[in-house]
Amino acid sequence: MKRVIGLVLALCFLFPAAGCGRQKNEKVIIYLSSEEYRVSYFQGRLEEEFPNYEIVLEYLPTGTHAAKLEAEGLDTDCDISFELDYGYLGSLEGLFADLSAYDSSPYLDELIPESKKYIPELRNGGCIAINRQILDQKGLPVPETYPDLLKEEYKGLISMPNPKASGTGYMFLKSLVNAWGEDQAFAYFDALTPNILQYTSSGSGPVNALVQGEAAIGLAMTAQTVTEINKGAGLEIYFFEEGSPYSLYGMAMIKGKEERLAVREVFEFFLDTLVVEDKERFFPEKIFKDRDFVLENYPSEIPYADMSGDSSAEKARLLEKWDH
Repeated sequence: MKRVIGLVLALCFLFPAAGCGRQKNEKVIIYLSSEEYRVSYFQGRLEEEFPNYEIVLEYLPTGTHAAKLEAEGLDTDCDISFELDYGYLGSLEGLFADLSAYDSSPYLDELIPESKKYIPELRNGGCIAINRQILDQKGLPVPETYPDLLKEEYKGLISMPNPKASGTGYMFLKSLVNAWGEDQAFAYFDALTPNILQYTSSGSGPVNALVQGEAAIGLAMTAQTVTEINKGAGLEIYFFEEGSPYSLYGMAMIKGKEERLAVREVFEFFLDTLVVEDKERFFPEKIFKDRDFVLENYPSEIPYADMSGDSSAEKARLLEKWDH
């Protein structure tokens, strides 16, 4: 018996991947800007699918994500960039591998970039999220327009993501630039700033503030608001006359990293499986031509804002003017 045990231990020492105690023989690093609950879901699914890979999901707010990739260049440790908005992706195309071999036909035509350096994975729509309990406690009505948010009684009760740090914050800025003109939109945010509890560094910040009772009104992500409603939070969703702003997000591989089988396999698992599961569970807004997703309490017939002209150069120019 001792000889048998000794032989087993020797085999485990010589061939750990085939025996006792799984060895992680490949490492794949993903920079991503998804919400914590989605990162947790992705991590679990990736561990199930690739037990022999060490897959590191490094969360970064979109602005930090883009700045980190730009600073690191092709020397980055990142293998896959997931969930950067199209403005940032367009400005970083030189870092990304050619993805033209992947089939883009399932996606809406207007979502496919000419460069084929990234692939769509998300339409992130925004809403005005309300914690009515706080408004009722203070005897305040639900605001019906953006100008309503300027009223003194809402001071310190509004949360919005910082456009320089968050794609969610930027989409609210861009939607009002398109609706009202640049000068009026920037003047509006200058006037709104005294009422802002906090410009958050993450798109998740406003909904978190509403759930925690720190704010009553959030310029927020529709999907995250619905997720919290479905968990029992007493939040409500509204769209103002200008419509629901939205951002488009994609995924890419860093140039040269696509030569590694492990990186391609993980990327393709996102492409073929996780993006679909994400739409089924969290973000059902339309990106596919022939597939629609329904999620409990998710608004239907969403009135989308005008988000035209959202190039990387335009985004950089507008963010240069933002000083809050």
